[in-house]
This record gives sequence, C-alpha cells and structure tokens, in this order.
Amino acid sequence: MNSDISSDAFDRQVCAATDTRKMDSIFERYLSLWVALSMAGGIALGKLAPGVAQKLDGMSISIKGAPVISIPIAICLFFMMYPIMVKIDFGKVIKAGKSGKPVLLTLVLNWCIKPFTMYGIALLFLGMLFHGFIGSEATDLVKIPFGLDLPVGATHGAGTVVLQDGIKMLEIPLWRSYFAGCILLGIAPCTAMVLVWGYLSRGNDGLTLVMVAINSLTMLILYGFLGGILLGVGKLPIPWEALALSVGVYVALPLVAGYLSRRLIIQLKGEEWFKATFLHRLTPICITALLATLVLLFSFKGDIILEKPLTILWIAVPLFIQTVLIFALGYIAARFLKLSYEHAAPASLIGASNHFEVAIATAVMLFGLSSGAALATVVGVLIEVPLMLLLVGFCNRTSSWFSKA
Repeated sequence: MNSDISSDAFDRQVCAATDTRKMDSIFERYLSLWVALSMAGGIALGKLAPGVAQKLDGMSISIKGAPVISIPIAICLFFMMYPIMVKIDFGKVIKAGKSGKPVLLTLVLNWCIKPFTMYGIALLFLGMLFHGFIGSEATDLVKIPFGLDLPVGATHGAGTVVLQDGIKMLEIPLWRSYFAGCILLGIAPCTAMVLVWGYLSRGNDGLTLVMVAINSLTMLILYGFLGGILLGVGKLPIPWEALALSVGVYVALPLVAGYLSRRLIIQLKGEEWFKATFLHRLTPICITALLATLVLLFSFKGDIILEKPLTILWIAVPLFIQTVLIFALGYIAARFLKLSYEHAAPASLIGASNHFEVAIATAVMLFGLSSGAALATVVGVLIEVPLMLLLVGFCNRTSSWFSKA
C-alpha cells in the first residue's frame, strides 16, 4: 500500500464531491448561533429555575458518597457520541491506520505534543503571569481522592485536609485547581465534534473517522496514564480509578454500542439500508445532543461565569493560545509533509480540538462540581466551539495552499 492515504481506493470513494459540500439545513449552517443560544439558555435556566438545575445536577451515580457520573450529561454524551461511533467501519480503520502520514501526524499532535504544551502554557499564565490576578492566597476546596483517608491537617500534594460542613476536603491553591482543569482538557483529543469540523472544512470523512476511532481507542489507555502523570507533577490528587471509570463510561460505552449495533443492523437489514436510511436518521442527533449538553453545563455553572467574568478571561487566555498553537503546528506540519488539503484540514482540527465532555466529567468526578478545575473545563466549552468554527473558516480560505486528493 502507498504511504499516502489518498492513494487508497477507500479514501477516493469517501471524499468524492467534497468540493461542493455544504451544510444543508439552517440548523447546521447556523451552528454558532445555536451554540450561543444554548449557552445563554443554560445560564437563564440556572438563574430563573435554579431548582430545576440543582435537581438535574443531583441526578448522579455516586461511589462512597461522591457523585461520579452525572446521569443527564452521560445520556447527552452517549447520544452525541453514538452517531459518530456507529459510522466507523473498523475493518477500514485497521487498513487506513497503516497508511502513514496523516494518522501519524494526528497521533504525534495529540499524545506527544499537545498534553505538554498545555501543561507549559497553563503553568506560565495561571501559575506565573496571572497568579497575582487570581490571588496569591486564594484557595479552592476539592474532593479527597477515592480511597484516601487522611486526618484533618494532613498534607497531600499541594493541599491540606480541612473540614468543610462536616466533610473532609482538600484545600489547594486556586490557580492549581484551574491548572488541573486545563490539563484534563489538554489530554482529551476530540472524538465527536471533530467530525462536524472535518465536514465543514471539506476534509476527508473517511480519514476523520479513522482518526476518531484511533483517538477513542488510545484514550482508553493514554488518557488516564497521562492524566495521572501530569496531575501528579502538578502536585494534585490522582485517583486512577476515577480516570479509568470516566474513560470507560464516556468513551468505551458508546464505542462498543456503535460497533455492536452496526454489525447487527447490517446483518439484519443490509449495508445499503444502513447507509442510506439508518445513518440519515441519525444525522441531527449528534448536534442536538451537543446543544443539550451545553444547556445542562451552563445551567450548572452559569452563575459562576456571570459572577467571575475576569476569572473566565484568565482561564480562557491559555486555552485560546493552546488551541491556535496546536492547529498551527498541525497545519504547518501537514504542508511540510505534502499532505493533500483533504487530509491536512481534519488532521490539524482534530489535534486542536478537545473532548471537553470527558474533561468536564473527569474534573467533576475528581475535584467536585464547584471546583476551579470543573470551571476551567467549562470555560473550554465556552471558547472552543466558536474558535473551532473560526479555524474551519481559515481552512476553507487557505485550501489552495495544499494539493487536492
């Protein structure tokens, strides 16, 4: 097989007619507007009906008295991920995964560069440049890691065990809590909305699906591994069990469901019906689930965003720089590697975007819903969708920089 994935017949079939591709419905074409309305709607829900938001927030699966899995967010995330996962033909994933440069570029960006640039950029801005604005003495109360029983006054990492409303909590510097949220974002490569970004940028859908599948599989191993290492270096609690559970519920479950249902449906109804009818019916589900997730998240955290707008700015700056930096590295590397535009665009976008749903769920699980880490991951949602749409526009305007597949 040729080392350039574009030479494969599979890719030529999937990327046919990409030059004329466009989002057909108003719902899809004005995604930025619906995202903004969902954020505003979530904040309004939290303010006007706080009881509803609190009730939804309270619907969770707990372990040892600690809320671990938010049921509403888990449901929304499943329906956001399932339409993506069920499209993946794992036979073609294995074949295309051997094809070289585009897949290798994505893996290097996501796992060899991105986690460490996020660590460095967040440490520079939150731990140094913005440290005085955040507050040198400001602290945050986070959950003590599962299975760790420490007496009041004991130290763990950069924190001290204190008693808050009769519950033992770990008091850590506030900037470190924000820092932890940034780390969780930086090690979570996007495996859902990147398919929308790839579609809008007229990228190769087949390659994007391959990279989504590979990211989903590598996350099962590397997300918890890198998260534990980087949080440990940052002197923060490392509940390995919680990291593993988060990846299992939010990534593995929809992945397995998509794989099994795909096989069953094709066996019962045939591949033509599966592609022409079943997948068509799933088209709006992914974006609808994303918007529902945004409503829920901003109903939980909207009051903090309104009360601490400058805090949002301190967190948003390193996240913005990280996203643009990783995209630029990927785009420049793709041109250096002489990839076609149909491969360069999705490879760069998948490196720049984050799996903020998993990051948010993990932050809530590890540190608590009211923690600074959870807030930092929500800020990731706030800036990522509009920023990624801008990068998609940039890709479309600069497609002439690359050859065509």
